[in-house]
Amino acid sequence: MFAPIPRPLTCGVLLAVALSMTCCRPAGAQSRVVAHRGLLQHAPENTLANFASCLQLQIGFELDVQRSRDGHLVCIHDDTVDRTTDGKGRVGDLSLAQLRKLDAGSWFDTSFRGQRIPTIDEVFAMIRKSRATRTLIAVDLKGDDERIEHDTVRLARRHGVLGQLLFIGRTINTPVVRRRLRRASGKSHVAALAQTAADLQTAIDDPDSDWVYVRFVPTPAETARAHRGKKQVFIAGKTVSGLESKNWRLVSGAGVDGILTDFALPLAAQLRRKQAAAK
Repeated sequence: MFAPIPRPLTCGVLLAVALSMTCCRPAGAQSRVVAHRGLLQHAPENTLANFASCLQLQIGFELDVQRSRDGHLVCIHDDTVDRTTDGKGRVGDLSLAQLRKLDAGSWFDTSFRGQRIPTIDEVFAMIRKSRATRTLIAVDLKGDDERIEHDTVRLARRHGVLGQLLFIGRTINTPVVRRRLRRASGKSHVAALAQTAADLQTAIDDPDSDWVYVRFVPTPAETARAHRGKKQVFIAGKTVSGLESKNWRLVSGAGVDGILTDFALPLAAQLRRKQAAAK
């Protein structure tokens, strides 16, 4: 029997933020906020408590996908469980039953004791139940077996959330992964990398993606070029992952569609202020 999942906004700071932000996501905002591994400043990364908080606040999140020894898809970033649980060992060497016995919350704060490594099935079920259909969920496929794309897409289709997912991770620079995702479903949203502005056209021309993943601050003209090529634009990396207010302003002004950051709440607040000032 698993310990009950604590209410997602149990910590005082996070509760205060929730009260101030619930239902305040900018309506029709062009840039969607995606929290790197969830609200990792406020809750243990890659846990249901963390993701539930994101969904309650109408903020997207990024999750990591790996496979257990017995074939189950689970949500954890590292190759080992050592950093984010009370256990030790490689994820791929442990069965789902062994993984689910581990405490994935206490390392962050004792108020999250009893959080478990979730299955991808559980995460997708939570997304569906939340009805937060505007949220963008970035999926980082960590596993490298030839079935992980098919199995992840199959679960997403079962729960009706495939349209909210954007596949990143190995996807962005591995053409065979992009092809597997598109074979699994032509409706899969797939990103291809443009490391610099010089790479932008190659990513736009990629036949197996509908998003461009940039690691540079694009100009409005560059974002418009991607949009004309029927590609949406997602930005990640050091230009936006920290408290980068200036870069956040530049990329949202340039029309970037999704922004991945470690500081999702300050970014969401900045976008909200921008929308209010434009009225």
